[in-house]
Amino acid sequence: MLAAAIFSFAFSQLLYGWNWDAIWQYRQKFLQGWLMTVAISAASLLVSLLIGVLTALARRSAFLPLRYSATLYVEAIRGTPLLVQILILFYVVANAFGVDNRYIVGVLALSLFAGAYLSEMIRAGIESIRDSQLESARAIGLTQAQTYRYVIFPQVVRQLIPPLTGQFASIIKDSSLLSIIAVSEFTLNAQEVNAFTYSTLESYLPLAAGYLLLTLPISLISRALERRFHFAT
Repeated sequence: MLAAAIFSFAFSQLLYGWNWDAIWQYRQKFLQGWLMTVAISAASLLVSLLIGVLTALARRSAFLPLRYSATLYVEAIRGTPLLVQILILFYVVANAFGVDNRYIVGVLALSLFAGAYLSEMIRAGIESIRDSQLESARAIGLTQAQTYRYVIFPQVVRQLIPPLTGQFASIIKDSSLLSIIAVSEFTLNAQEVNAFTYSTLESYLPLAAGYLLLTLPISLISRALERRFHFAT
């Protein structure tokens, strides 16, 4: 409430000639960018989840080159800014392989970034399983694959659901950085509307509202799931 009061007072004191009529003419552009952000974020979440699972398993592998490679990937991704990763992936890596589809590169960049963090969540979940459960699984003759399928993953999934919803909200906000490679998502479209109309506040306030419309429900769901599964455990 205090923050709302501060912002309300600040805007009331602003001497600014609002130009919402010009912005309204580009409402379709805002909508298209918003929907593109939703699509990119959803695709990135699915791909990053797959990357996270494979990386978490690789980091627990007995094959040392695979384990070290997975560790290097996680540390490199977590230790460098996403903006730099997007630029290198598009202008260096994708260019070297002849890939010029900005949307594919954008989804891959977000997926690699989020996958590194998800892999640590998944690995932590796997390592939280008590040794007694693993010994019991071996005692009844389960193979390693069966142990993961029937003993480990069902428990990890329950622990992963709350942070996974939070990671989805982060992916949505991080997708705004794809404007640097001209992916026509929500942020880039707002920037273009600003360039057309010279109405900065009117262009970026709908941008903030659009992201809030996406991330606020996810954040609320994440908190509810955290409480639910916390009490369940």
